[in-house]
Amino acid sequence: MHEAPIIMLGGMRFDLSIILMLIVSCTVVFLIAKLATRNMSVENPGKLQNFMEWVIEFVQNQVAGTMDMKKGRPFVTLAVTLIMFIFVSNMLGLPFGIVMHPHSAEEATIFGQPIITAVEAFNSAAAAGQEPHVEIAFWKSPTADVSVAMALAAMIFILVHFLGITKNTKAYFKHYFEPYPVFFPINLIEQFSSLLTHGMRLYGNIFAGEVLISVILKLAAVNVVGMIASIPLMAIWQGFSIFVGAIQAFVFTILALVYISQKVETHDEH
Repeated sequence: MHEAPIIMLGGMRFDLSIILMLIVSCTVVFLIAKLATRNMSVENPGKLQNFMEWVIEFVQNQVAGTMDMKKGRPFVTLAVTLIMFIFVSNMLGLPFGIVMHPHSAEEATIFGQPIITAVEAFNSAAAAGQEPHVEIAFWKSPTADVSVAMALAAMIFILVHFLGITKNTKAYFKHYFEPYPVFFPINLIEQFSSLLTHGMRLYGNIFAGEVLISVILKLAAVNVVGMIASIPLMAIWQGFSIFVGAIQAFVFTILALVYISQKVETHDEH
């Protein structure tokens, strides 16, 4: 497995690959939205404008399917941003990778700072008397990192409960004691388990895909037979990964809308 380019600044650990990829994801989504709305036309819409209109219409239908549209309209923009950001993030690790191959702990530096994960790997190999082989990955899908996936889930978790407390206070607190007060601990655990499954589902699927891609690439480096066999395997898996990335972006977004609807609507409205 590749090491993450983690450095220490001010006593805190910073993963440079995650920072880089989040910036790239935000930039790509911003450029798509900007280009799609730059020259909007009713008579002769461009391909990007048609694409954005399709995405917005698709998301509006999903919002309408989970809650009353009068209450759901403010969340359309959130859902569009989520589905586009997560899809782009899921796709970034597919086309190529940027990997650094330092030959010693002294070479494992960036911006004058040691990459602590690489240094630890070199020290561990030296202590075990093994030949060190360290690879540092700078380009990958940010959603293949558990901290990013769980941060997205935590953002939705906080928003959902904030909306429940502020928009539907009585029903929100009443829910924890239904159908009987003795169910309060179970209902509380349910809320935190939804946070865990929301983030881990996204992380697990994208991380597994990138692991398999790295396995196929290692197969190509074995010999000529492995290289020939890896070509169709890579093509098939890349296509399947696009499908999985799109599905996971949809699932994450639709679950976010479901969680929001459960908190902003009363039982009578369902």
